[in-house]
Amino acid sequence: MTALNATHDPKLRSWVASANEAGTDFPIQNLPFGRFRAAGSQEAFRIGVAIGDQVLDLKAAGLVDTDDMNALMSVSVKDRQALRASISAGLAEGSDKQAAWSKALLAQAAAEMTVPCRIGDYTDFYTGIHHATTIGKLFRPDQPLMPNYKWVPIGYHGRASSIRVSGQVFKRPQGQTKAPDAAEPSFGPSKRLDYELELGFVVARGNALGEPIAIGEAEDHLFGVTLLNDWSARDVQAWEYQPLGPFLSKSFASTLSPWIVTTEALAPFRAKFERPAGDPQPLPYLDSAANRESGALDITLEVLLQTAKMRAAGEAPARLTRGNTTEAAYWTAAQLIAHHTVNGCNLQPGDLLGSGTLSGPKPDEAGSLIELTQGGKQPITLPNGEKRAFLEDGDTLVIRGYCERAGAVRIGLGEVSGTVV
Repeated sequence: MTALNATHDPKLRSWVASANEAGTDFPIQNLPFGRFRAAGSQEAFRIGVAIGDQVLDLKAAGLVDTDDMNALMSVSVKDRQALRASISAGLAEGSDKQAAWSKALLAQAAAEMTVPCRIGDYTDFYTGIHHATTIGKLFRPDQPLMPNYKWVPIGYHGRASSIRVSGQVFKRPQGQTKAPDAAEPSFGPSKRLDYELELGFVVARGNALGEPIAIGEAEDHLFGVTLLNDWSARDVQAWEYQPLGPFLSKSFASTLSPWIVTTEALAPFRAKFERPAGDPQPLPYLDSAANRESGALDITLEVLLQTAKMRAAGEAPARLTRGNTTEAAYWTAAQLIAHHTVNGCNLQPGDLLGSGTLSGPKPDEAGSLIELTQGGKQPITLPNGEKRAFLEDGDTLVIRGYCERAGAVRIGLGEVSGTVV
């Protein structure tokens, strides 16, 4: 696991004044990566690092000689750490880079962001045990969790082509659905559109085909973490998912945050990976002392909803839930990488691994509406009196994430938002 170093010093401050403001997502201790260009331009997207309310153009600052994020992600851990140290030193108060690098800054409000890297492949896992249990009770009351769940990280191959950056606007999907009392299926727009609160784990260096990544080396192949909303058409899903799993119910849209928070930035916010008493321990290829000691991540996640009516009235999004990843995820990122490659599958820089819906043990920590409303049977009431069982046209769903811990500076993952029309 990445060790603490000078870049995590809580006393460190930046000459970019907004990076020193209390509550900012992007202090100098964070330095997440993304791709940007000036809004309204047709320029090529460039690699940038968020600092306060600005984005630093790494190429203009002389820190990289490429606009290819995937190439940058594929370098060695040592080189990644050296780049982070250089960025941190140059942005720190008193740096002799201030005059030159000031010209390489662009206000985030004036930037157009895109998906932070080229995503060649997307695998969605199912690590949220509370989500899996609740969904299982809805679909399979007699057997909420399948016998393999606590032994093997469950996943399926998703669709990379429909992944877009935060701010995505997408059309309500259509498909086949079948009501329980219907003799045959019908076709039309989904009536049970849902969100899924997830983290996205972004692969750094890949592995050769046929060469598994051992769990002790897995984090060297993890570039960082982003926020992910894997939208789901629950009525389409219920009809299609057996026997091969999700298909059209998931492939119409997935939305990512524009920023990847690196594993280095997350070093102060690691947590023990512990299984509940009585649960089976992972098989040896999914187990290591380091993973047990600090394989988990301590990230607070919030979900907010803004309806079209709220937006027209100038009302802010209303928070639906808030929870923490330490109580939600049954498997760590290292275990996902080790399992994904144990059969010889080759990962590549930029591949995206979804965590699956991260719901906590309490009702107000649910990571989806199907849980929050008990399958639509108990609609929620928003502050303006509107009710929701599932998402309606014009709804905007927002996910935010941040890390807080005594002795460390708070860092954020930004936010990911999307709107259904």
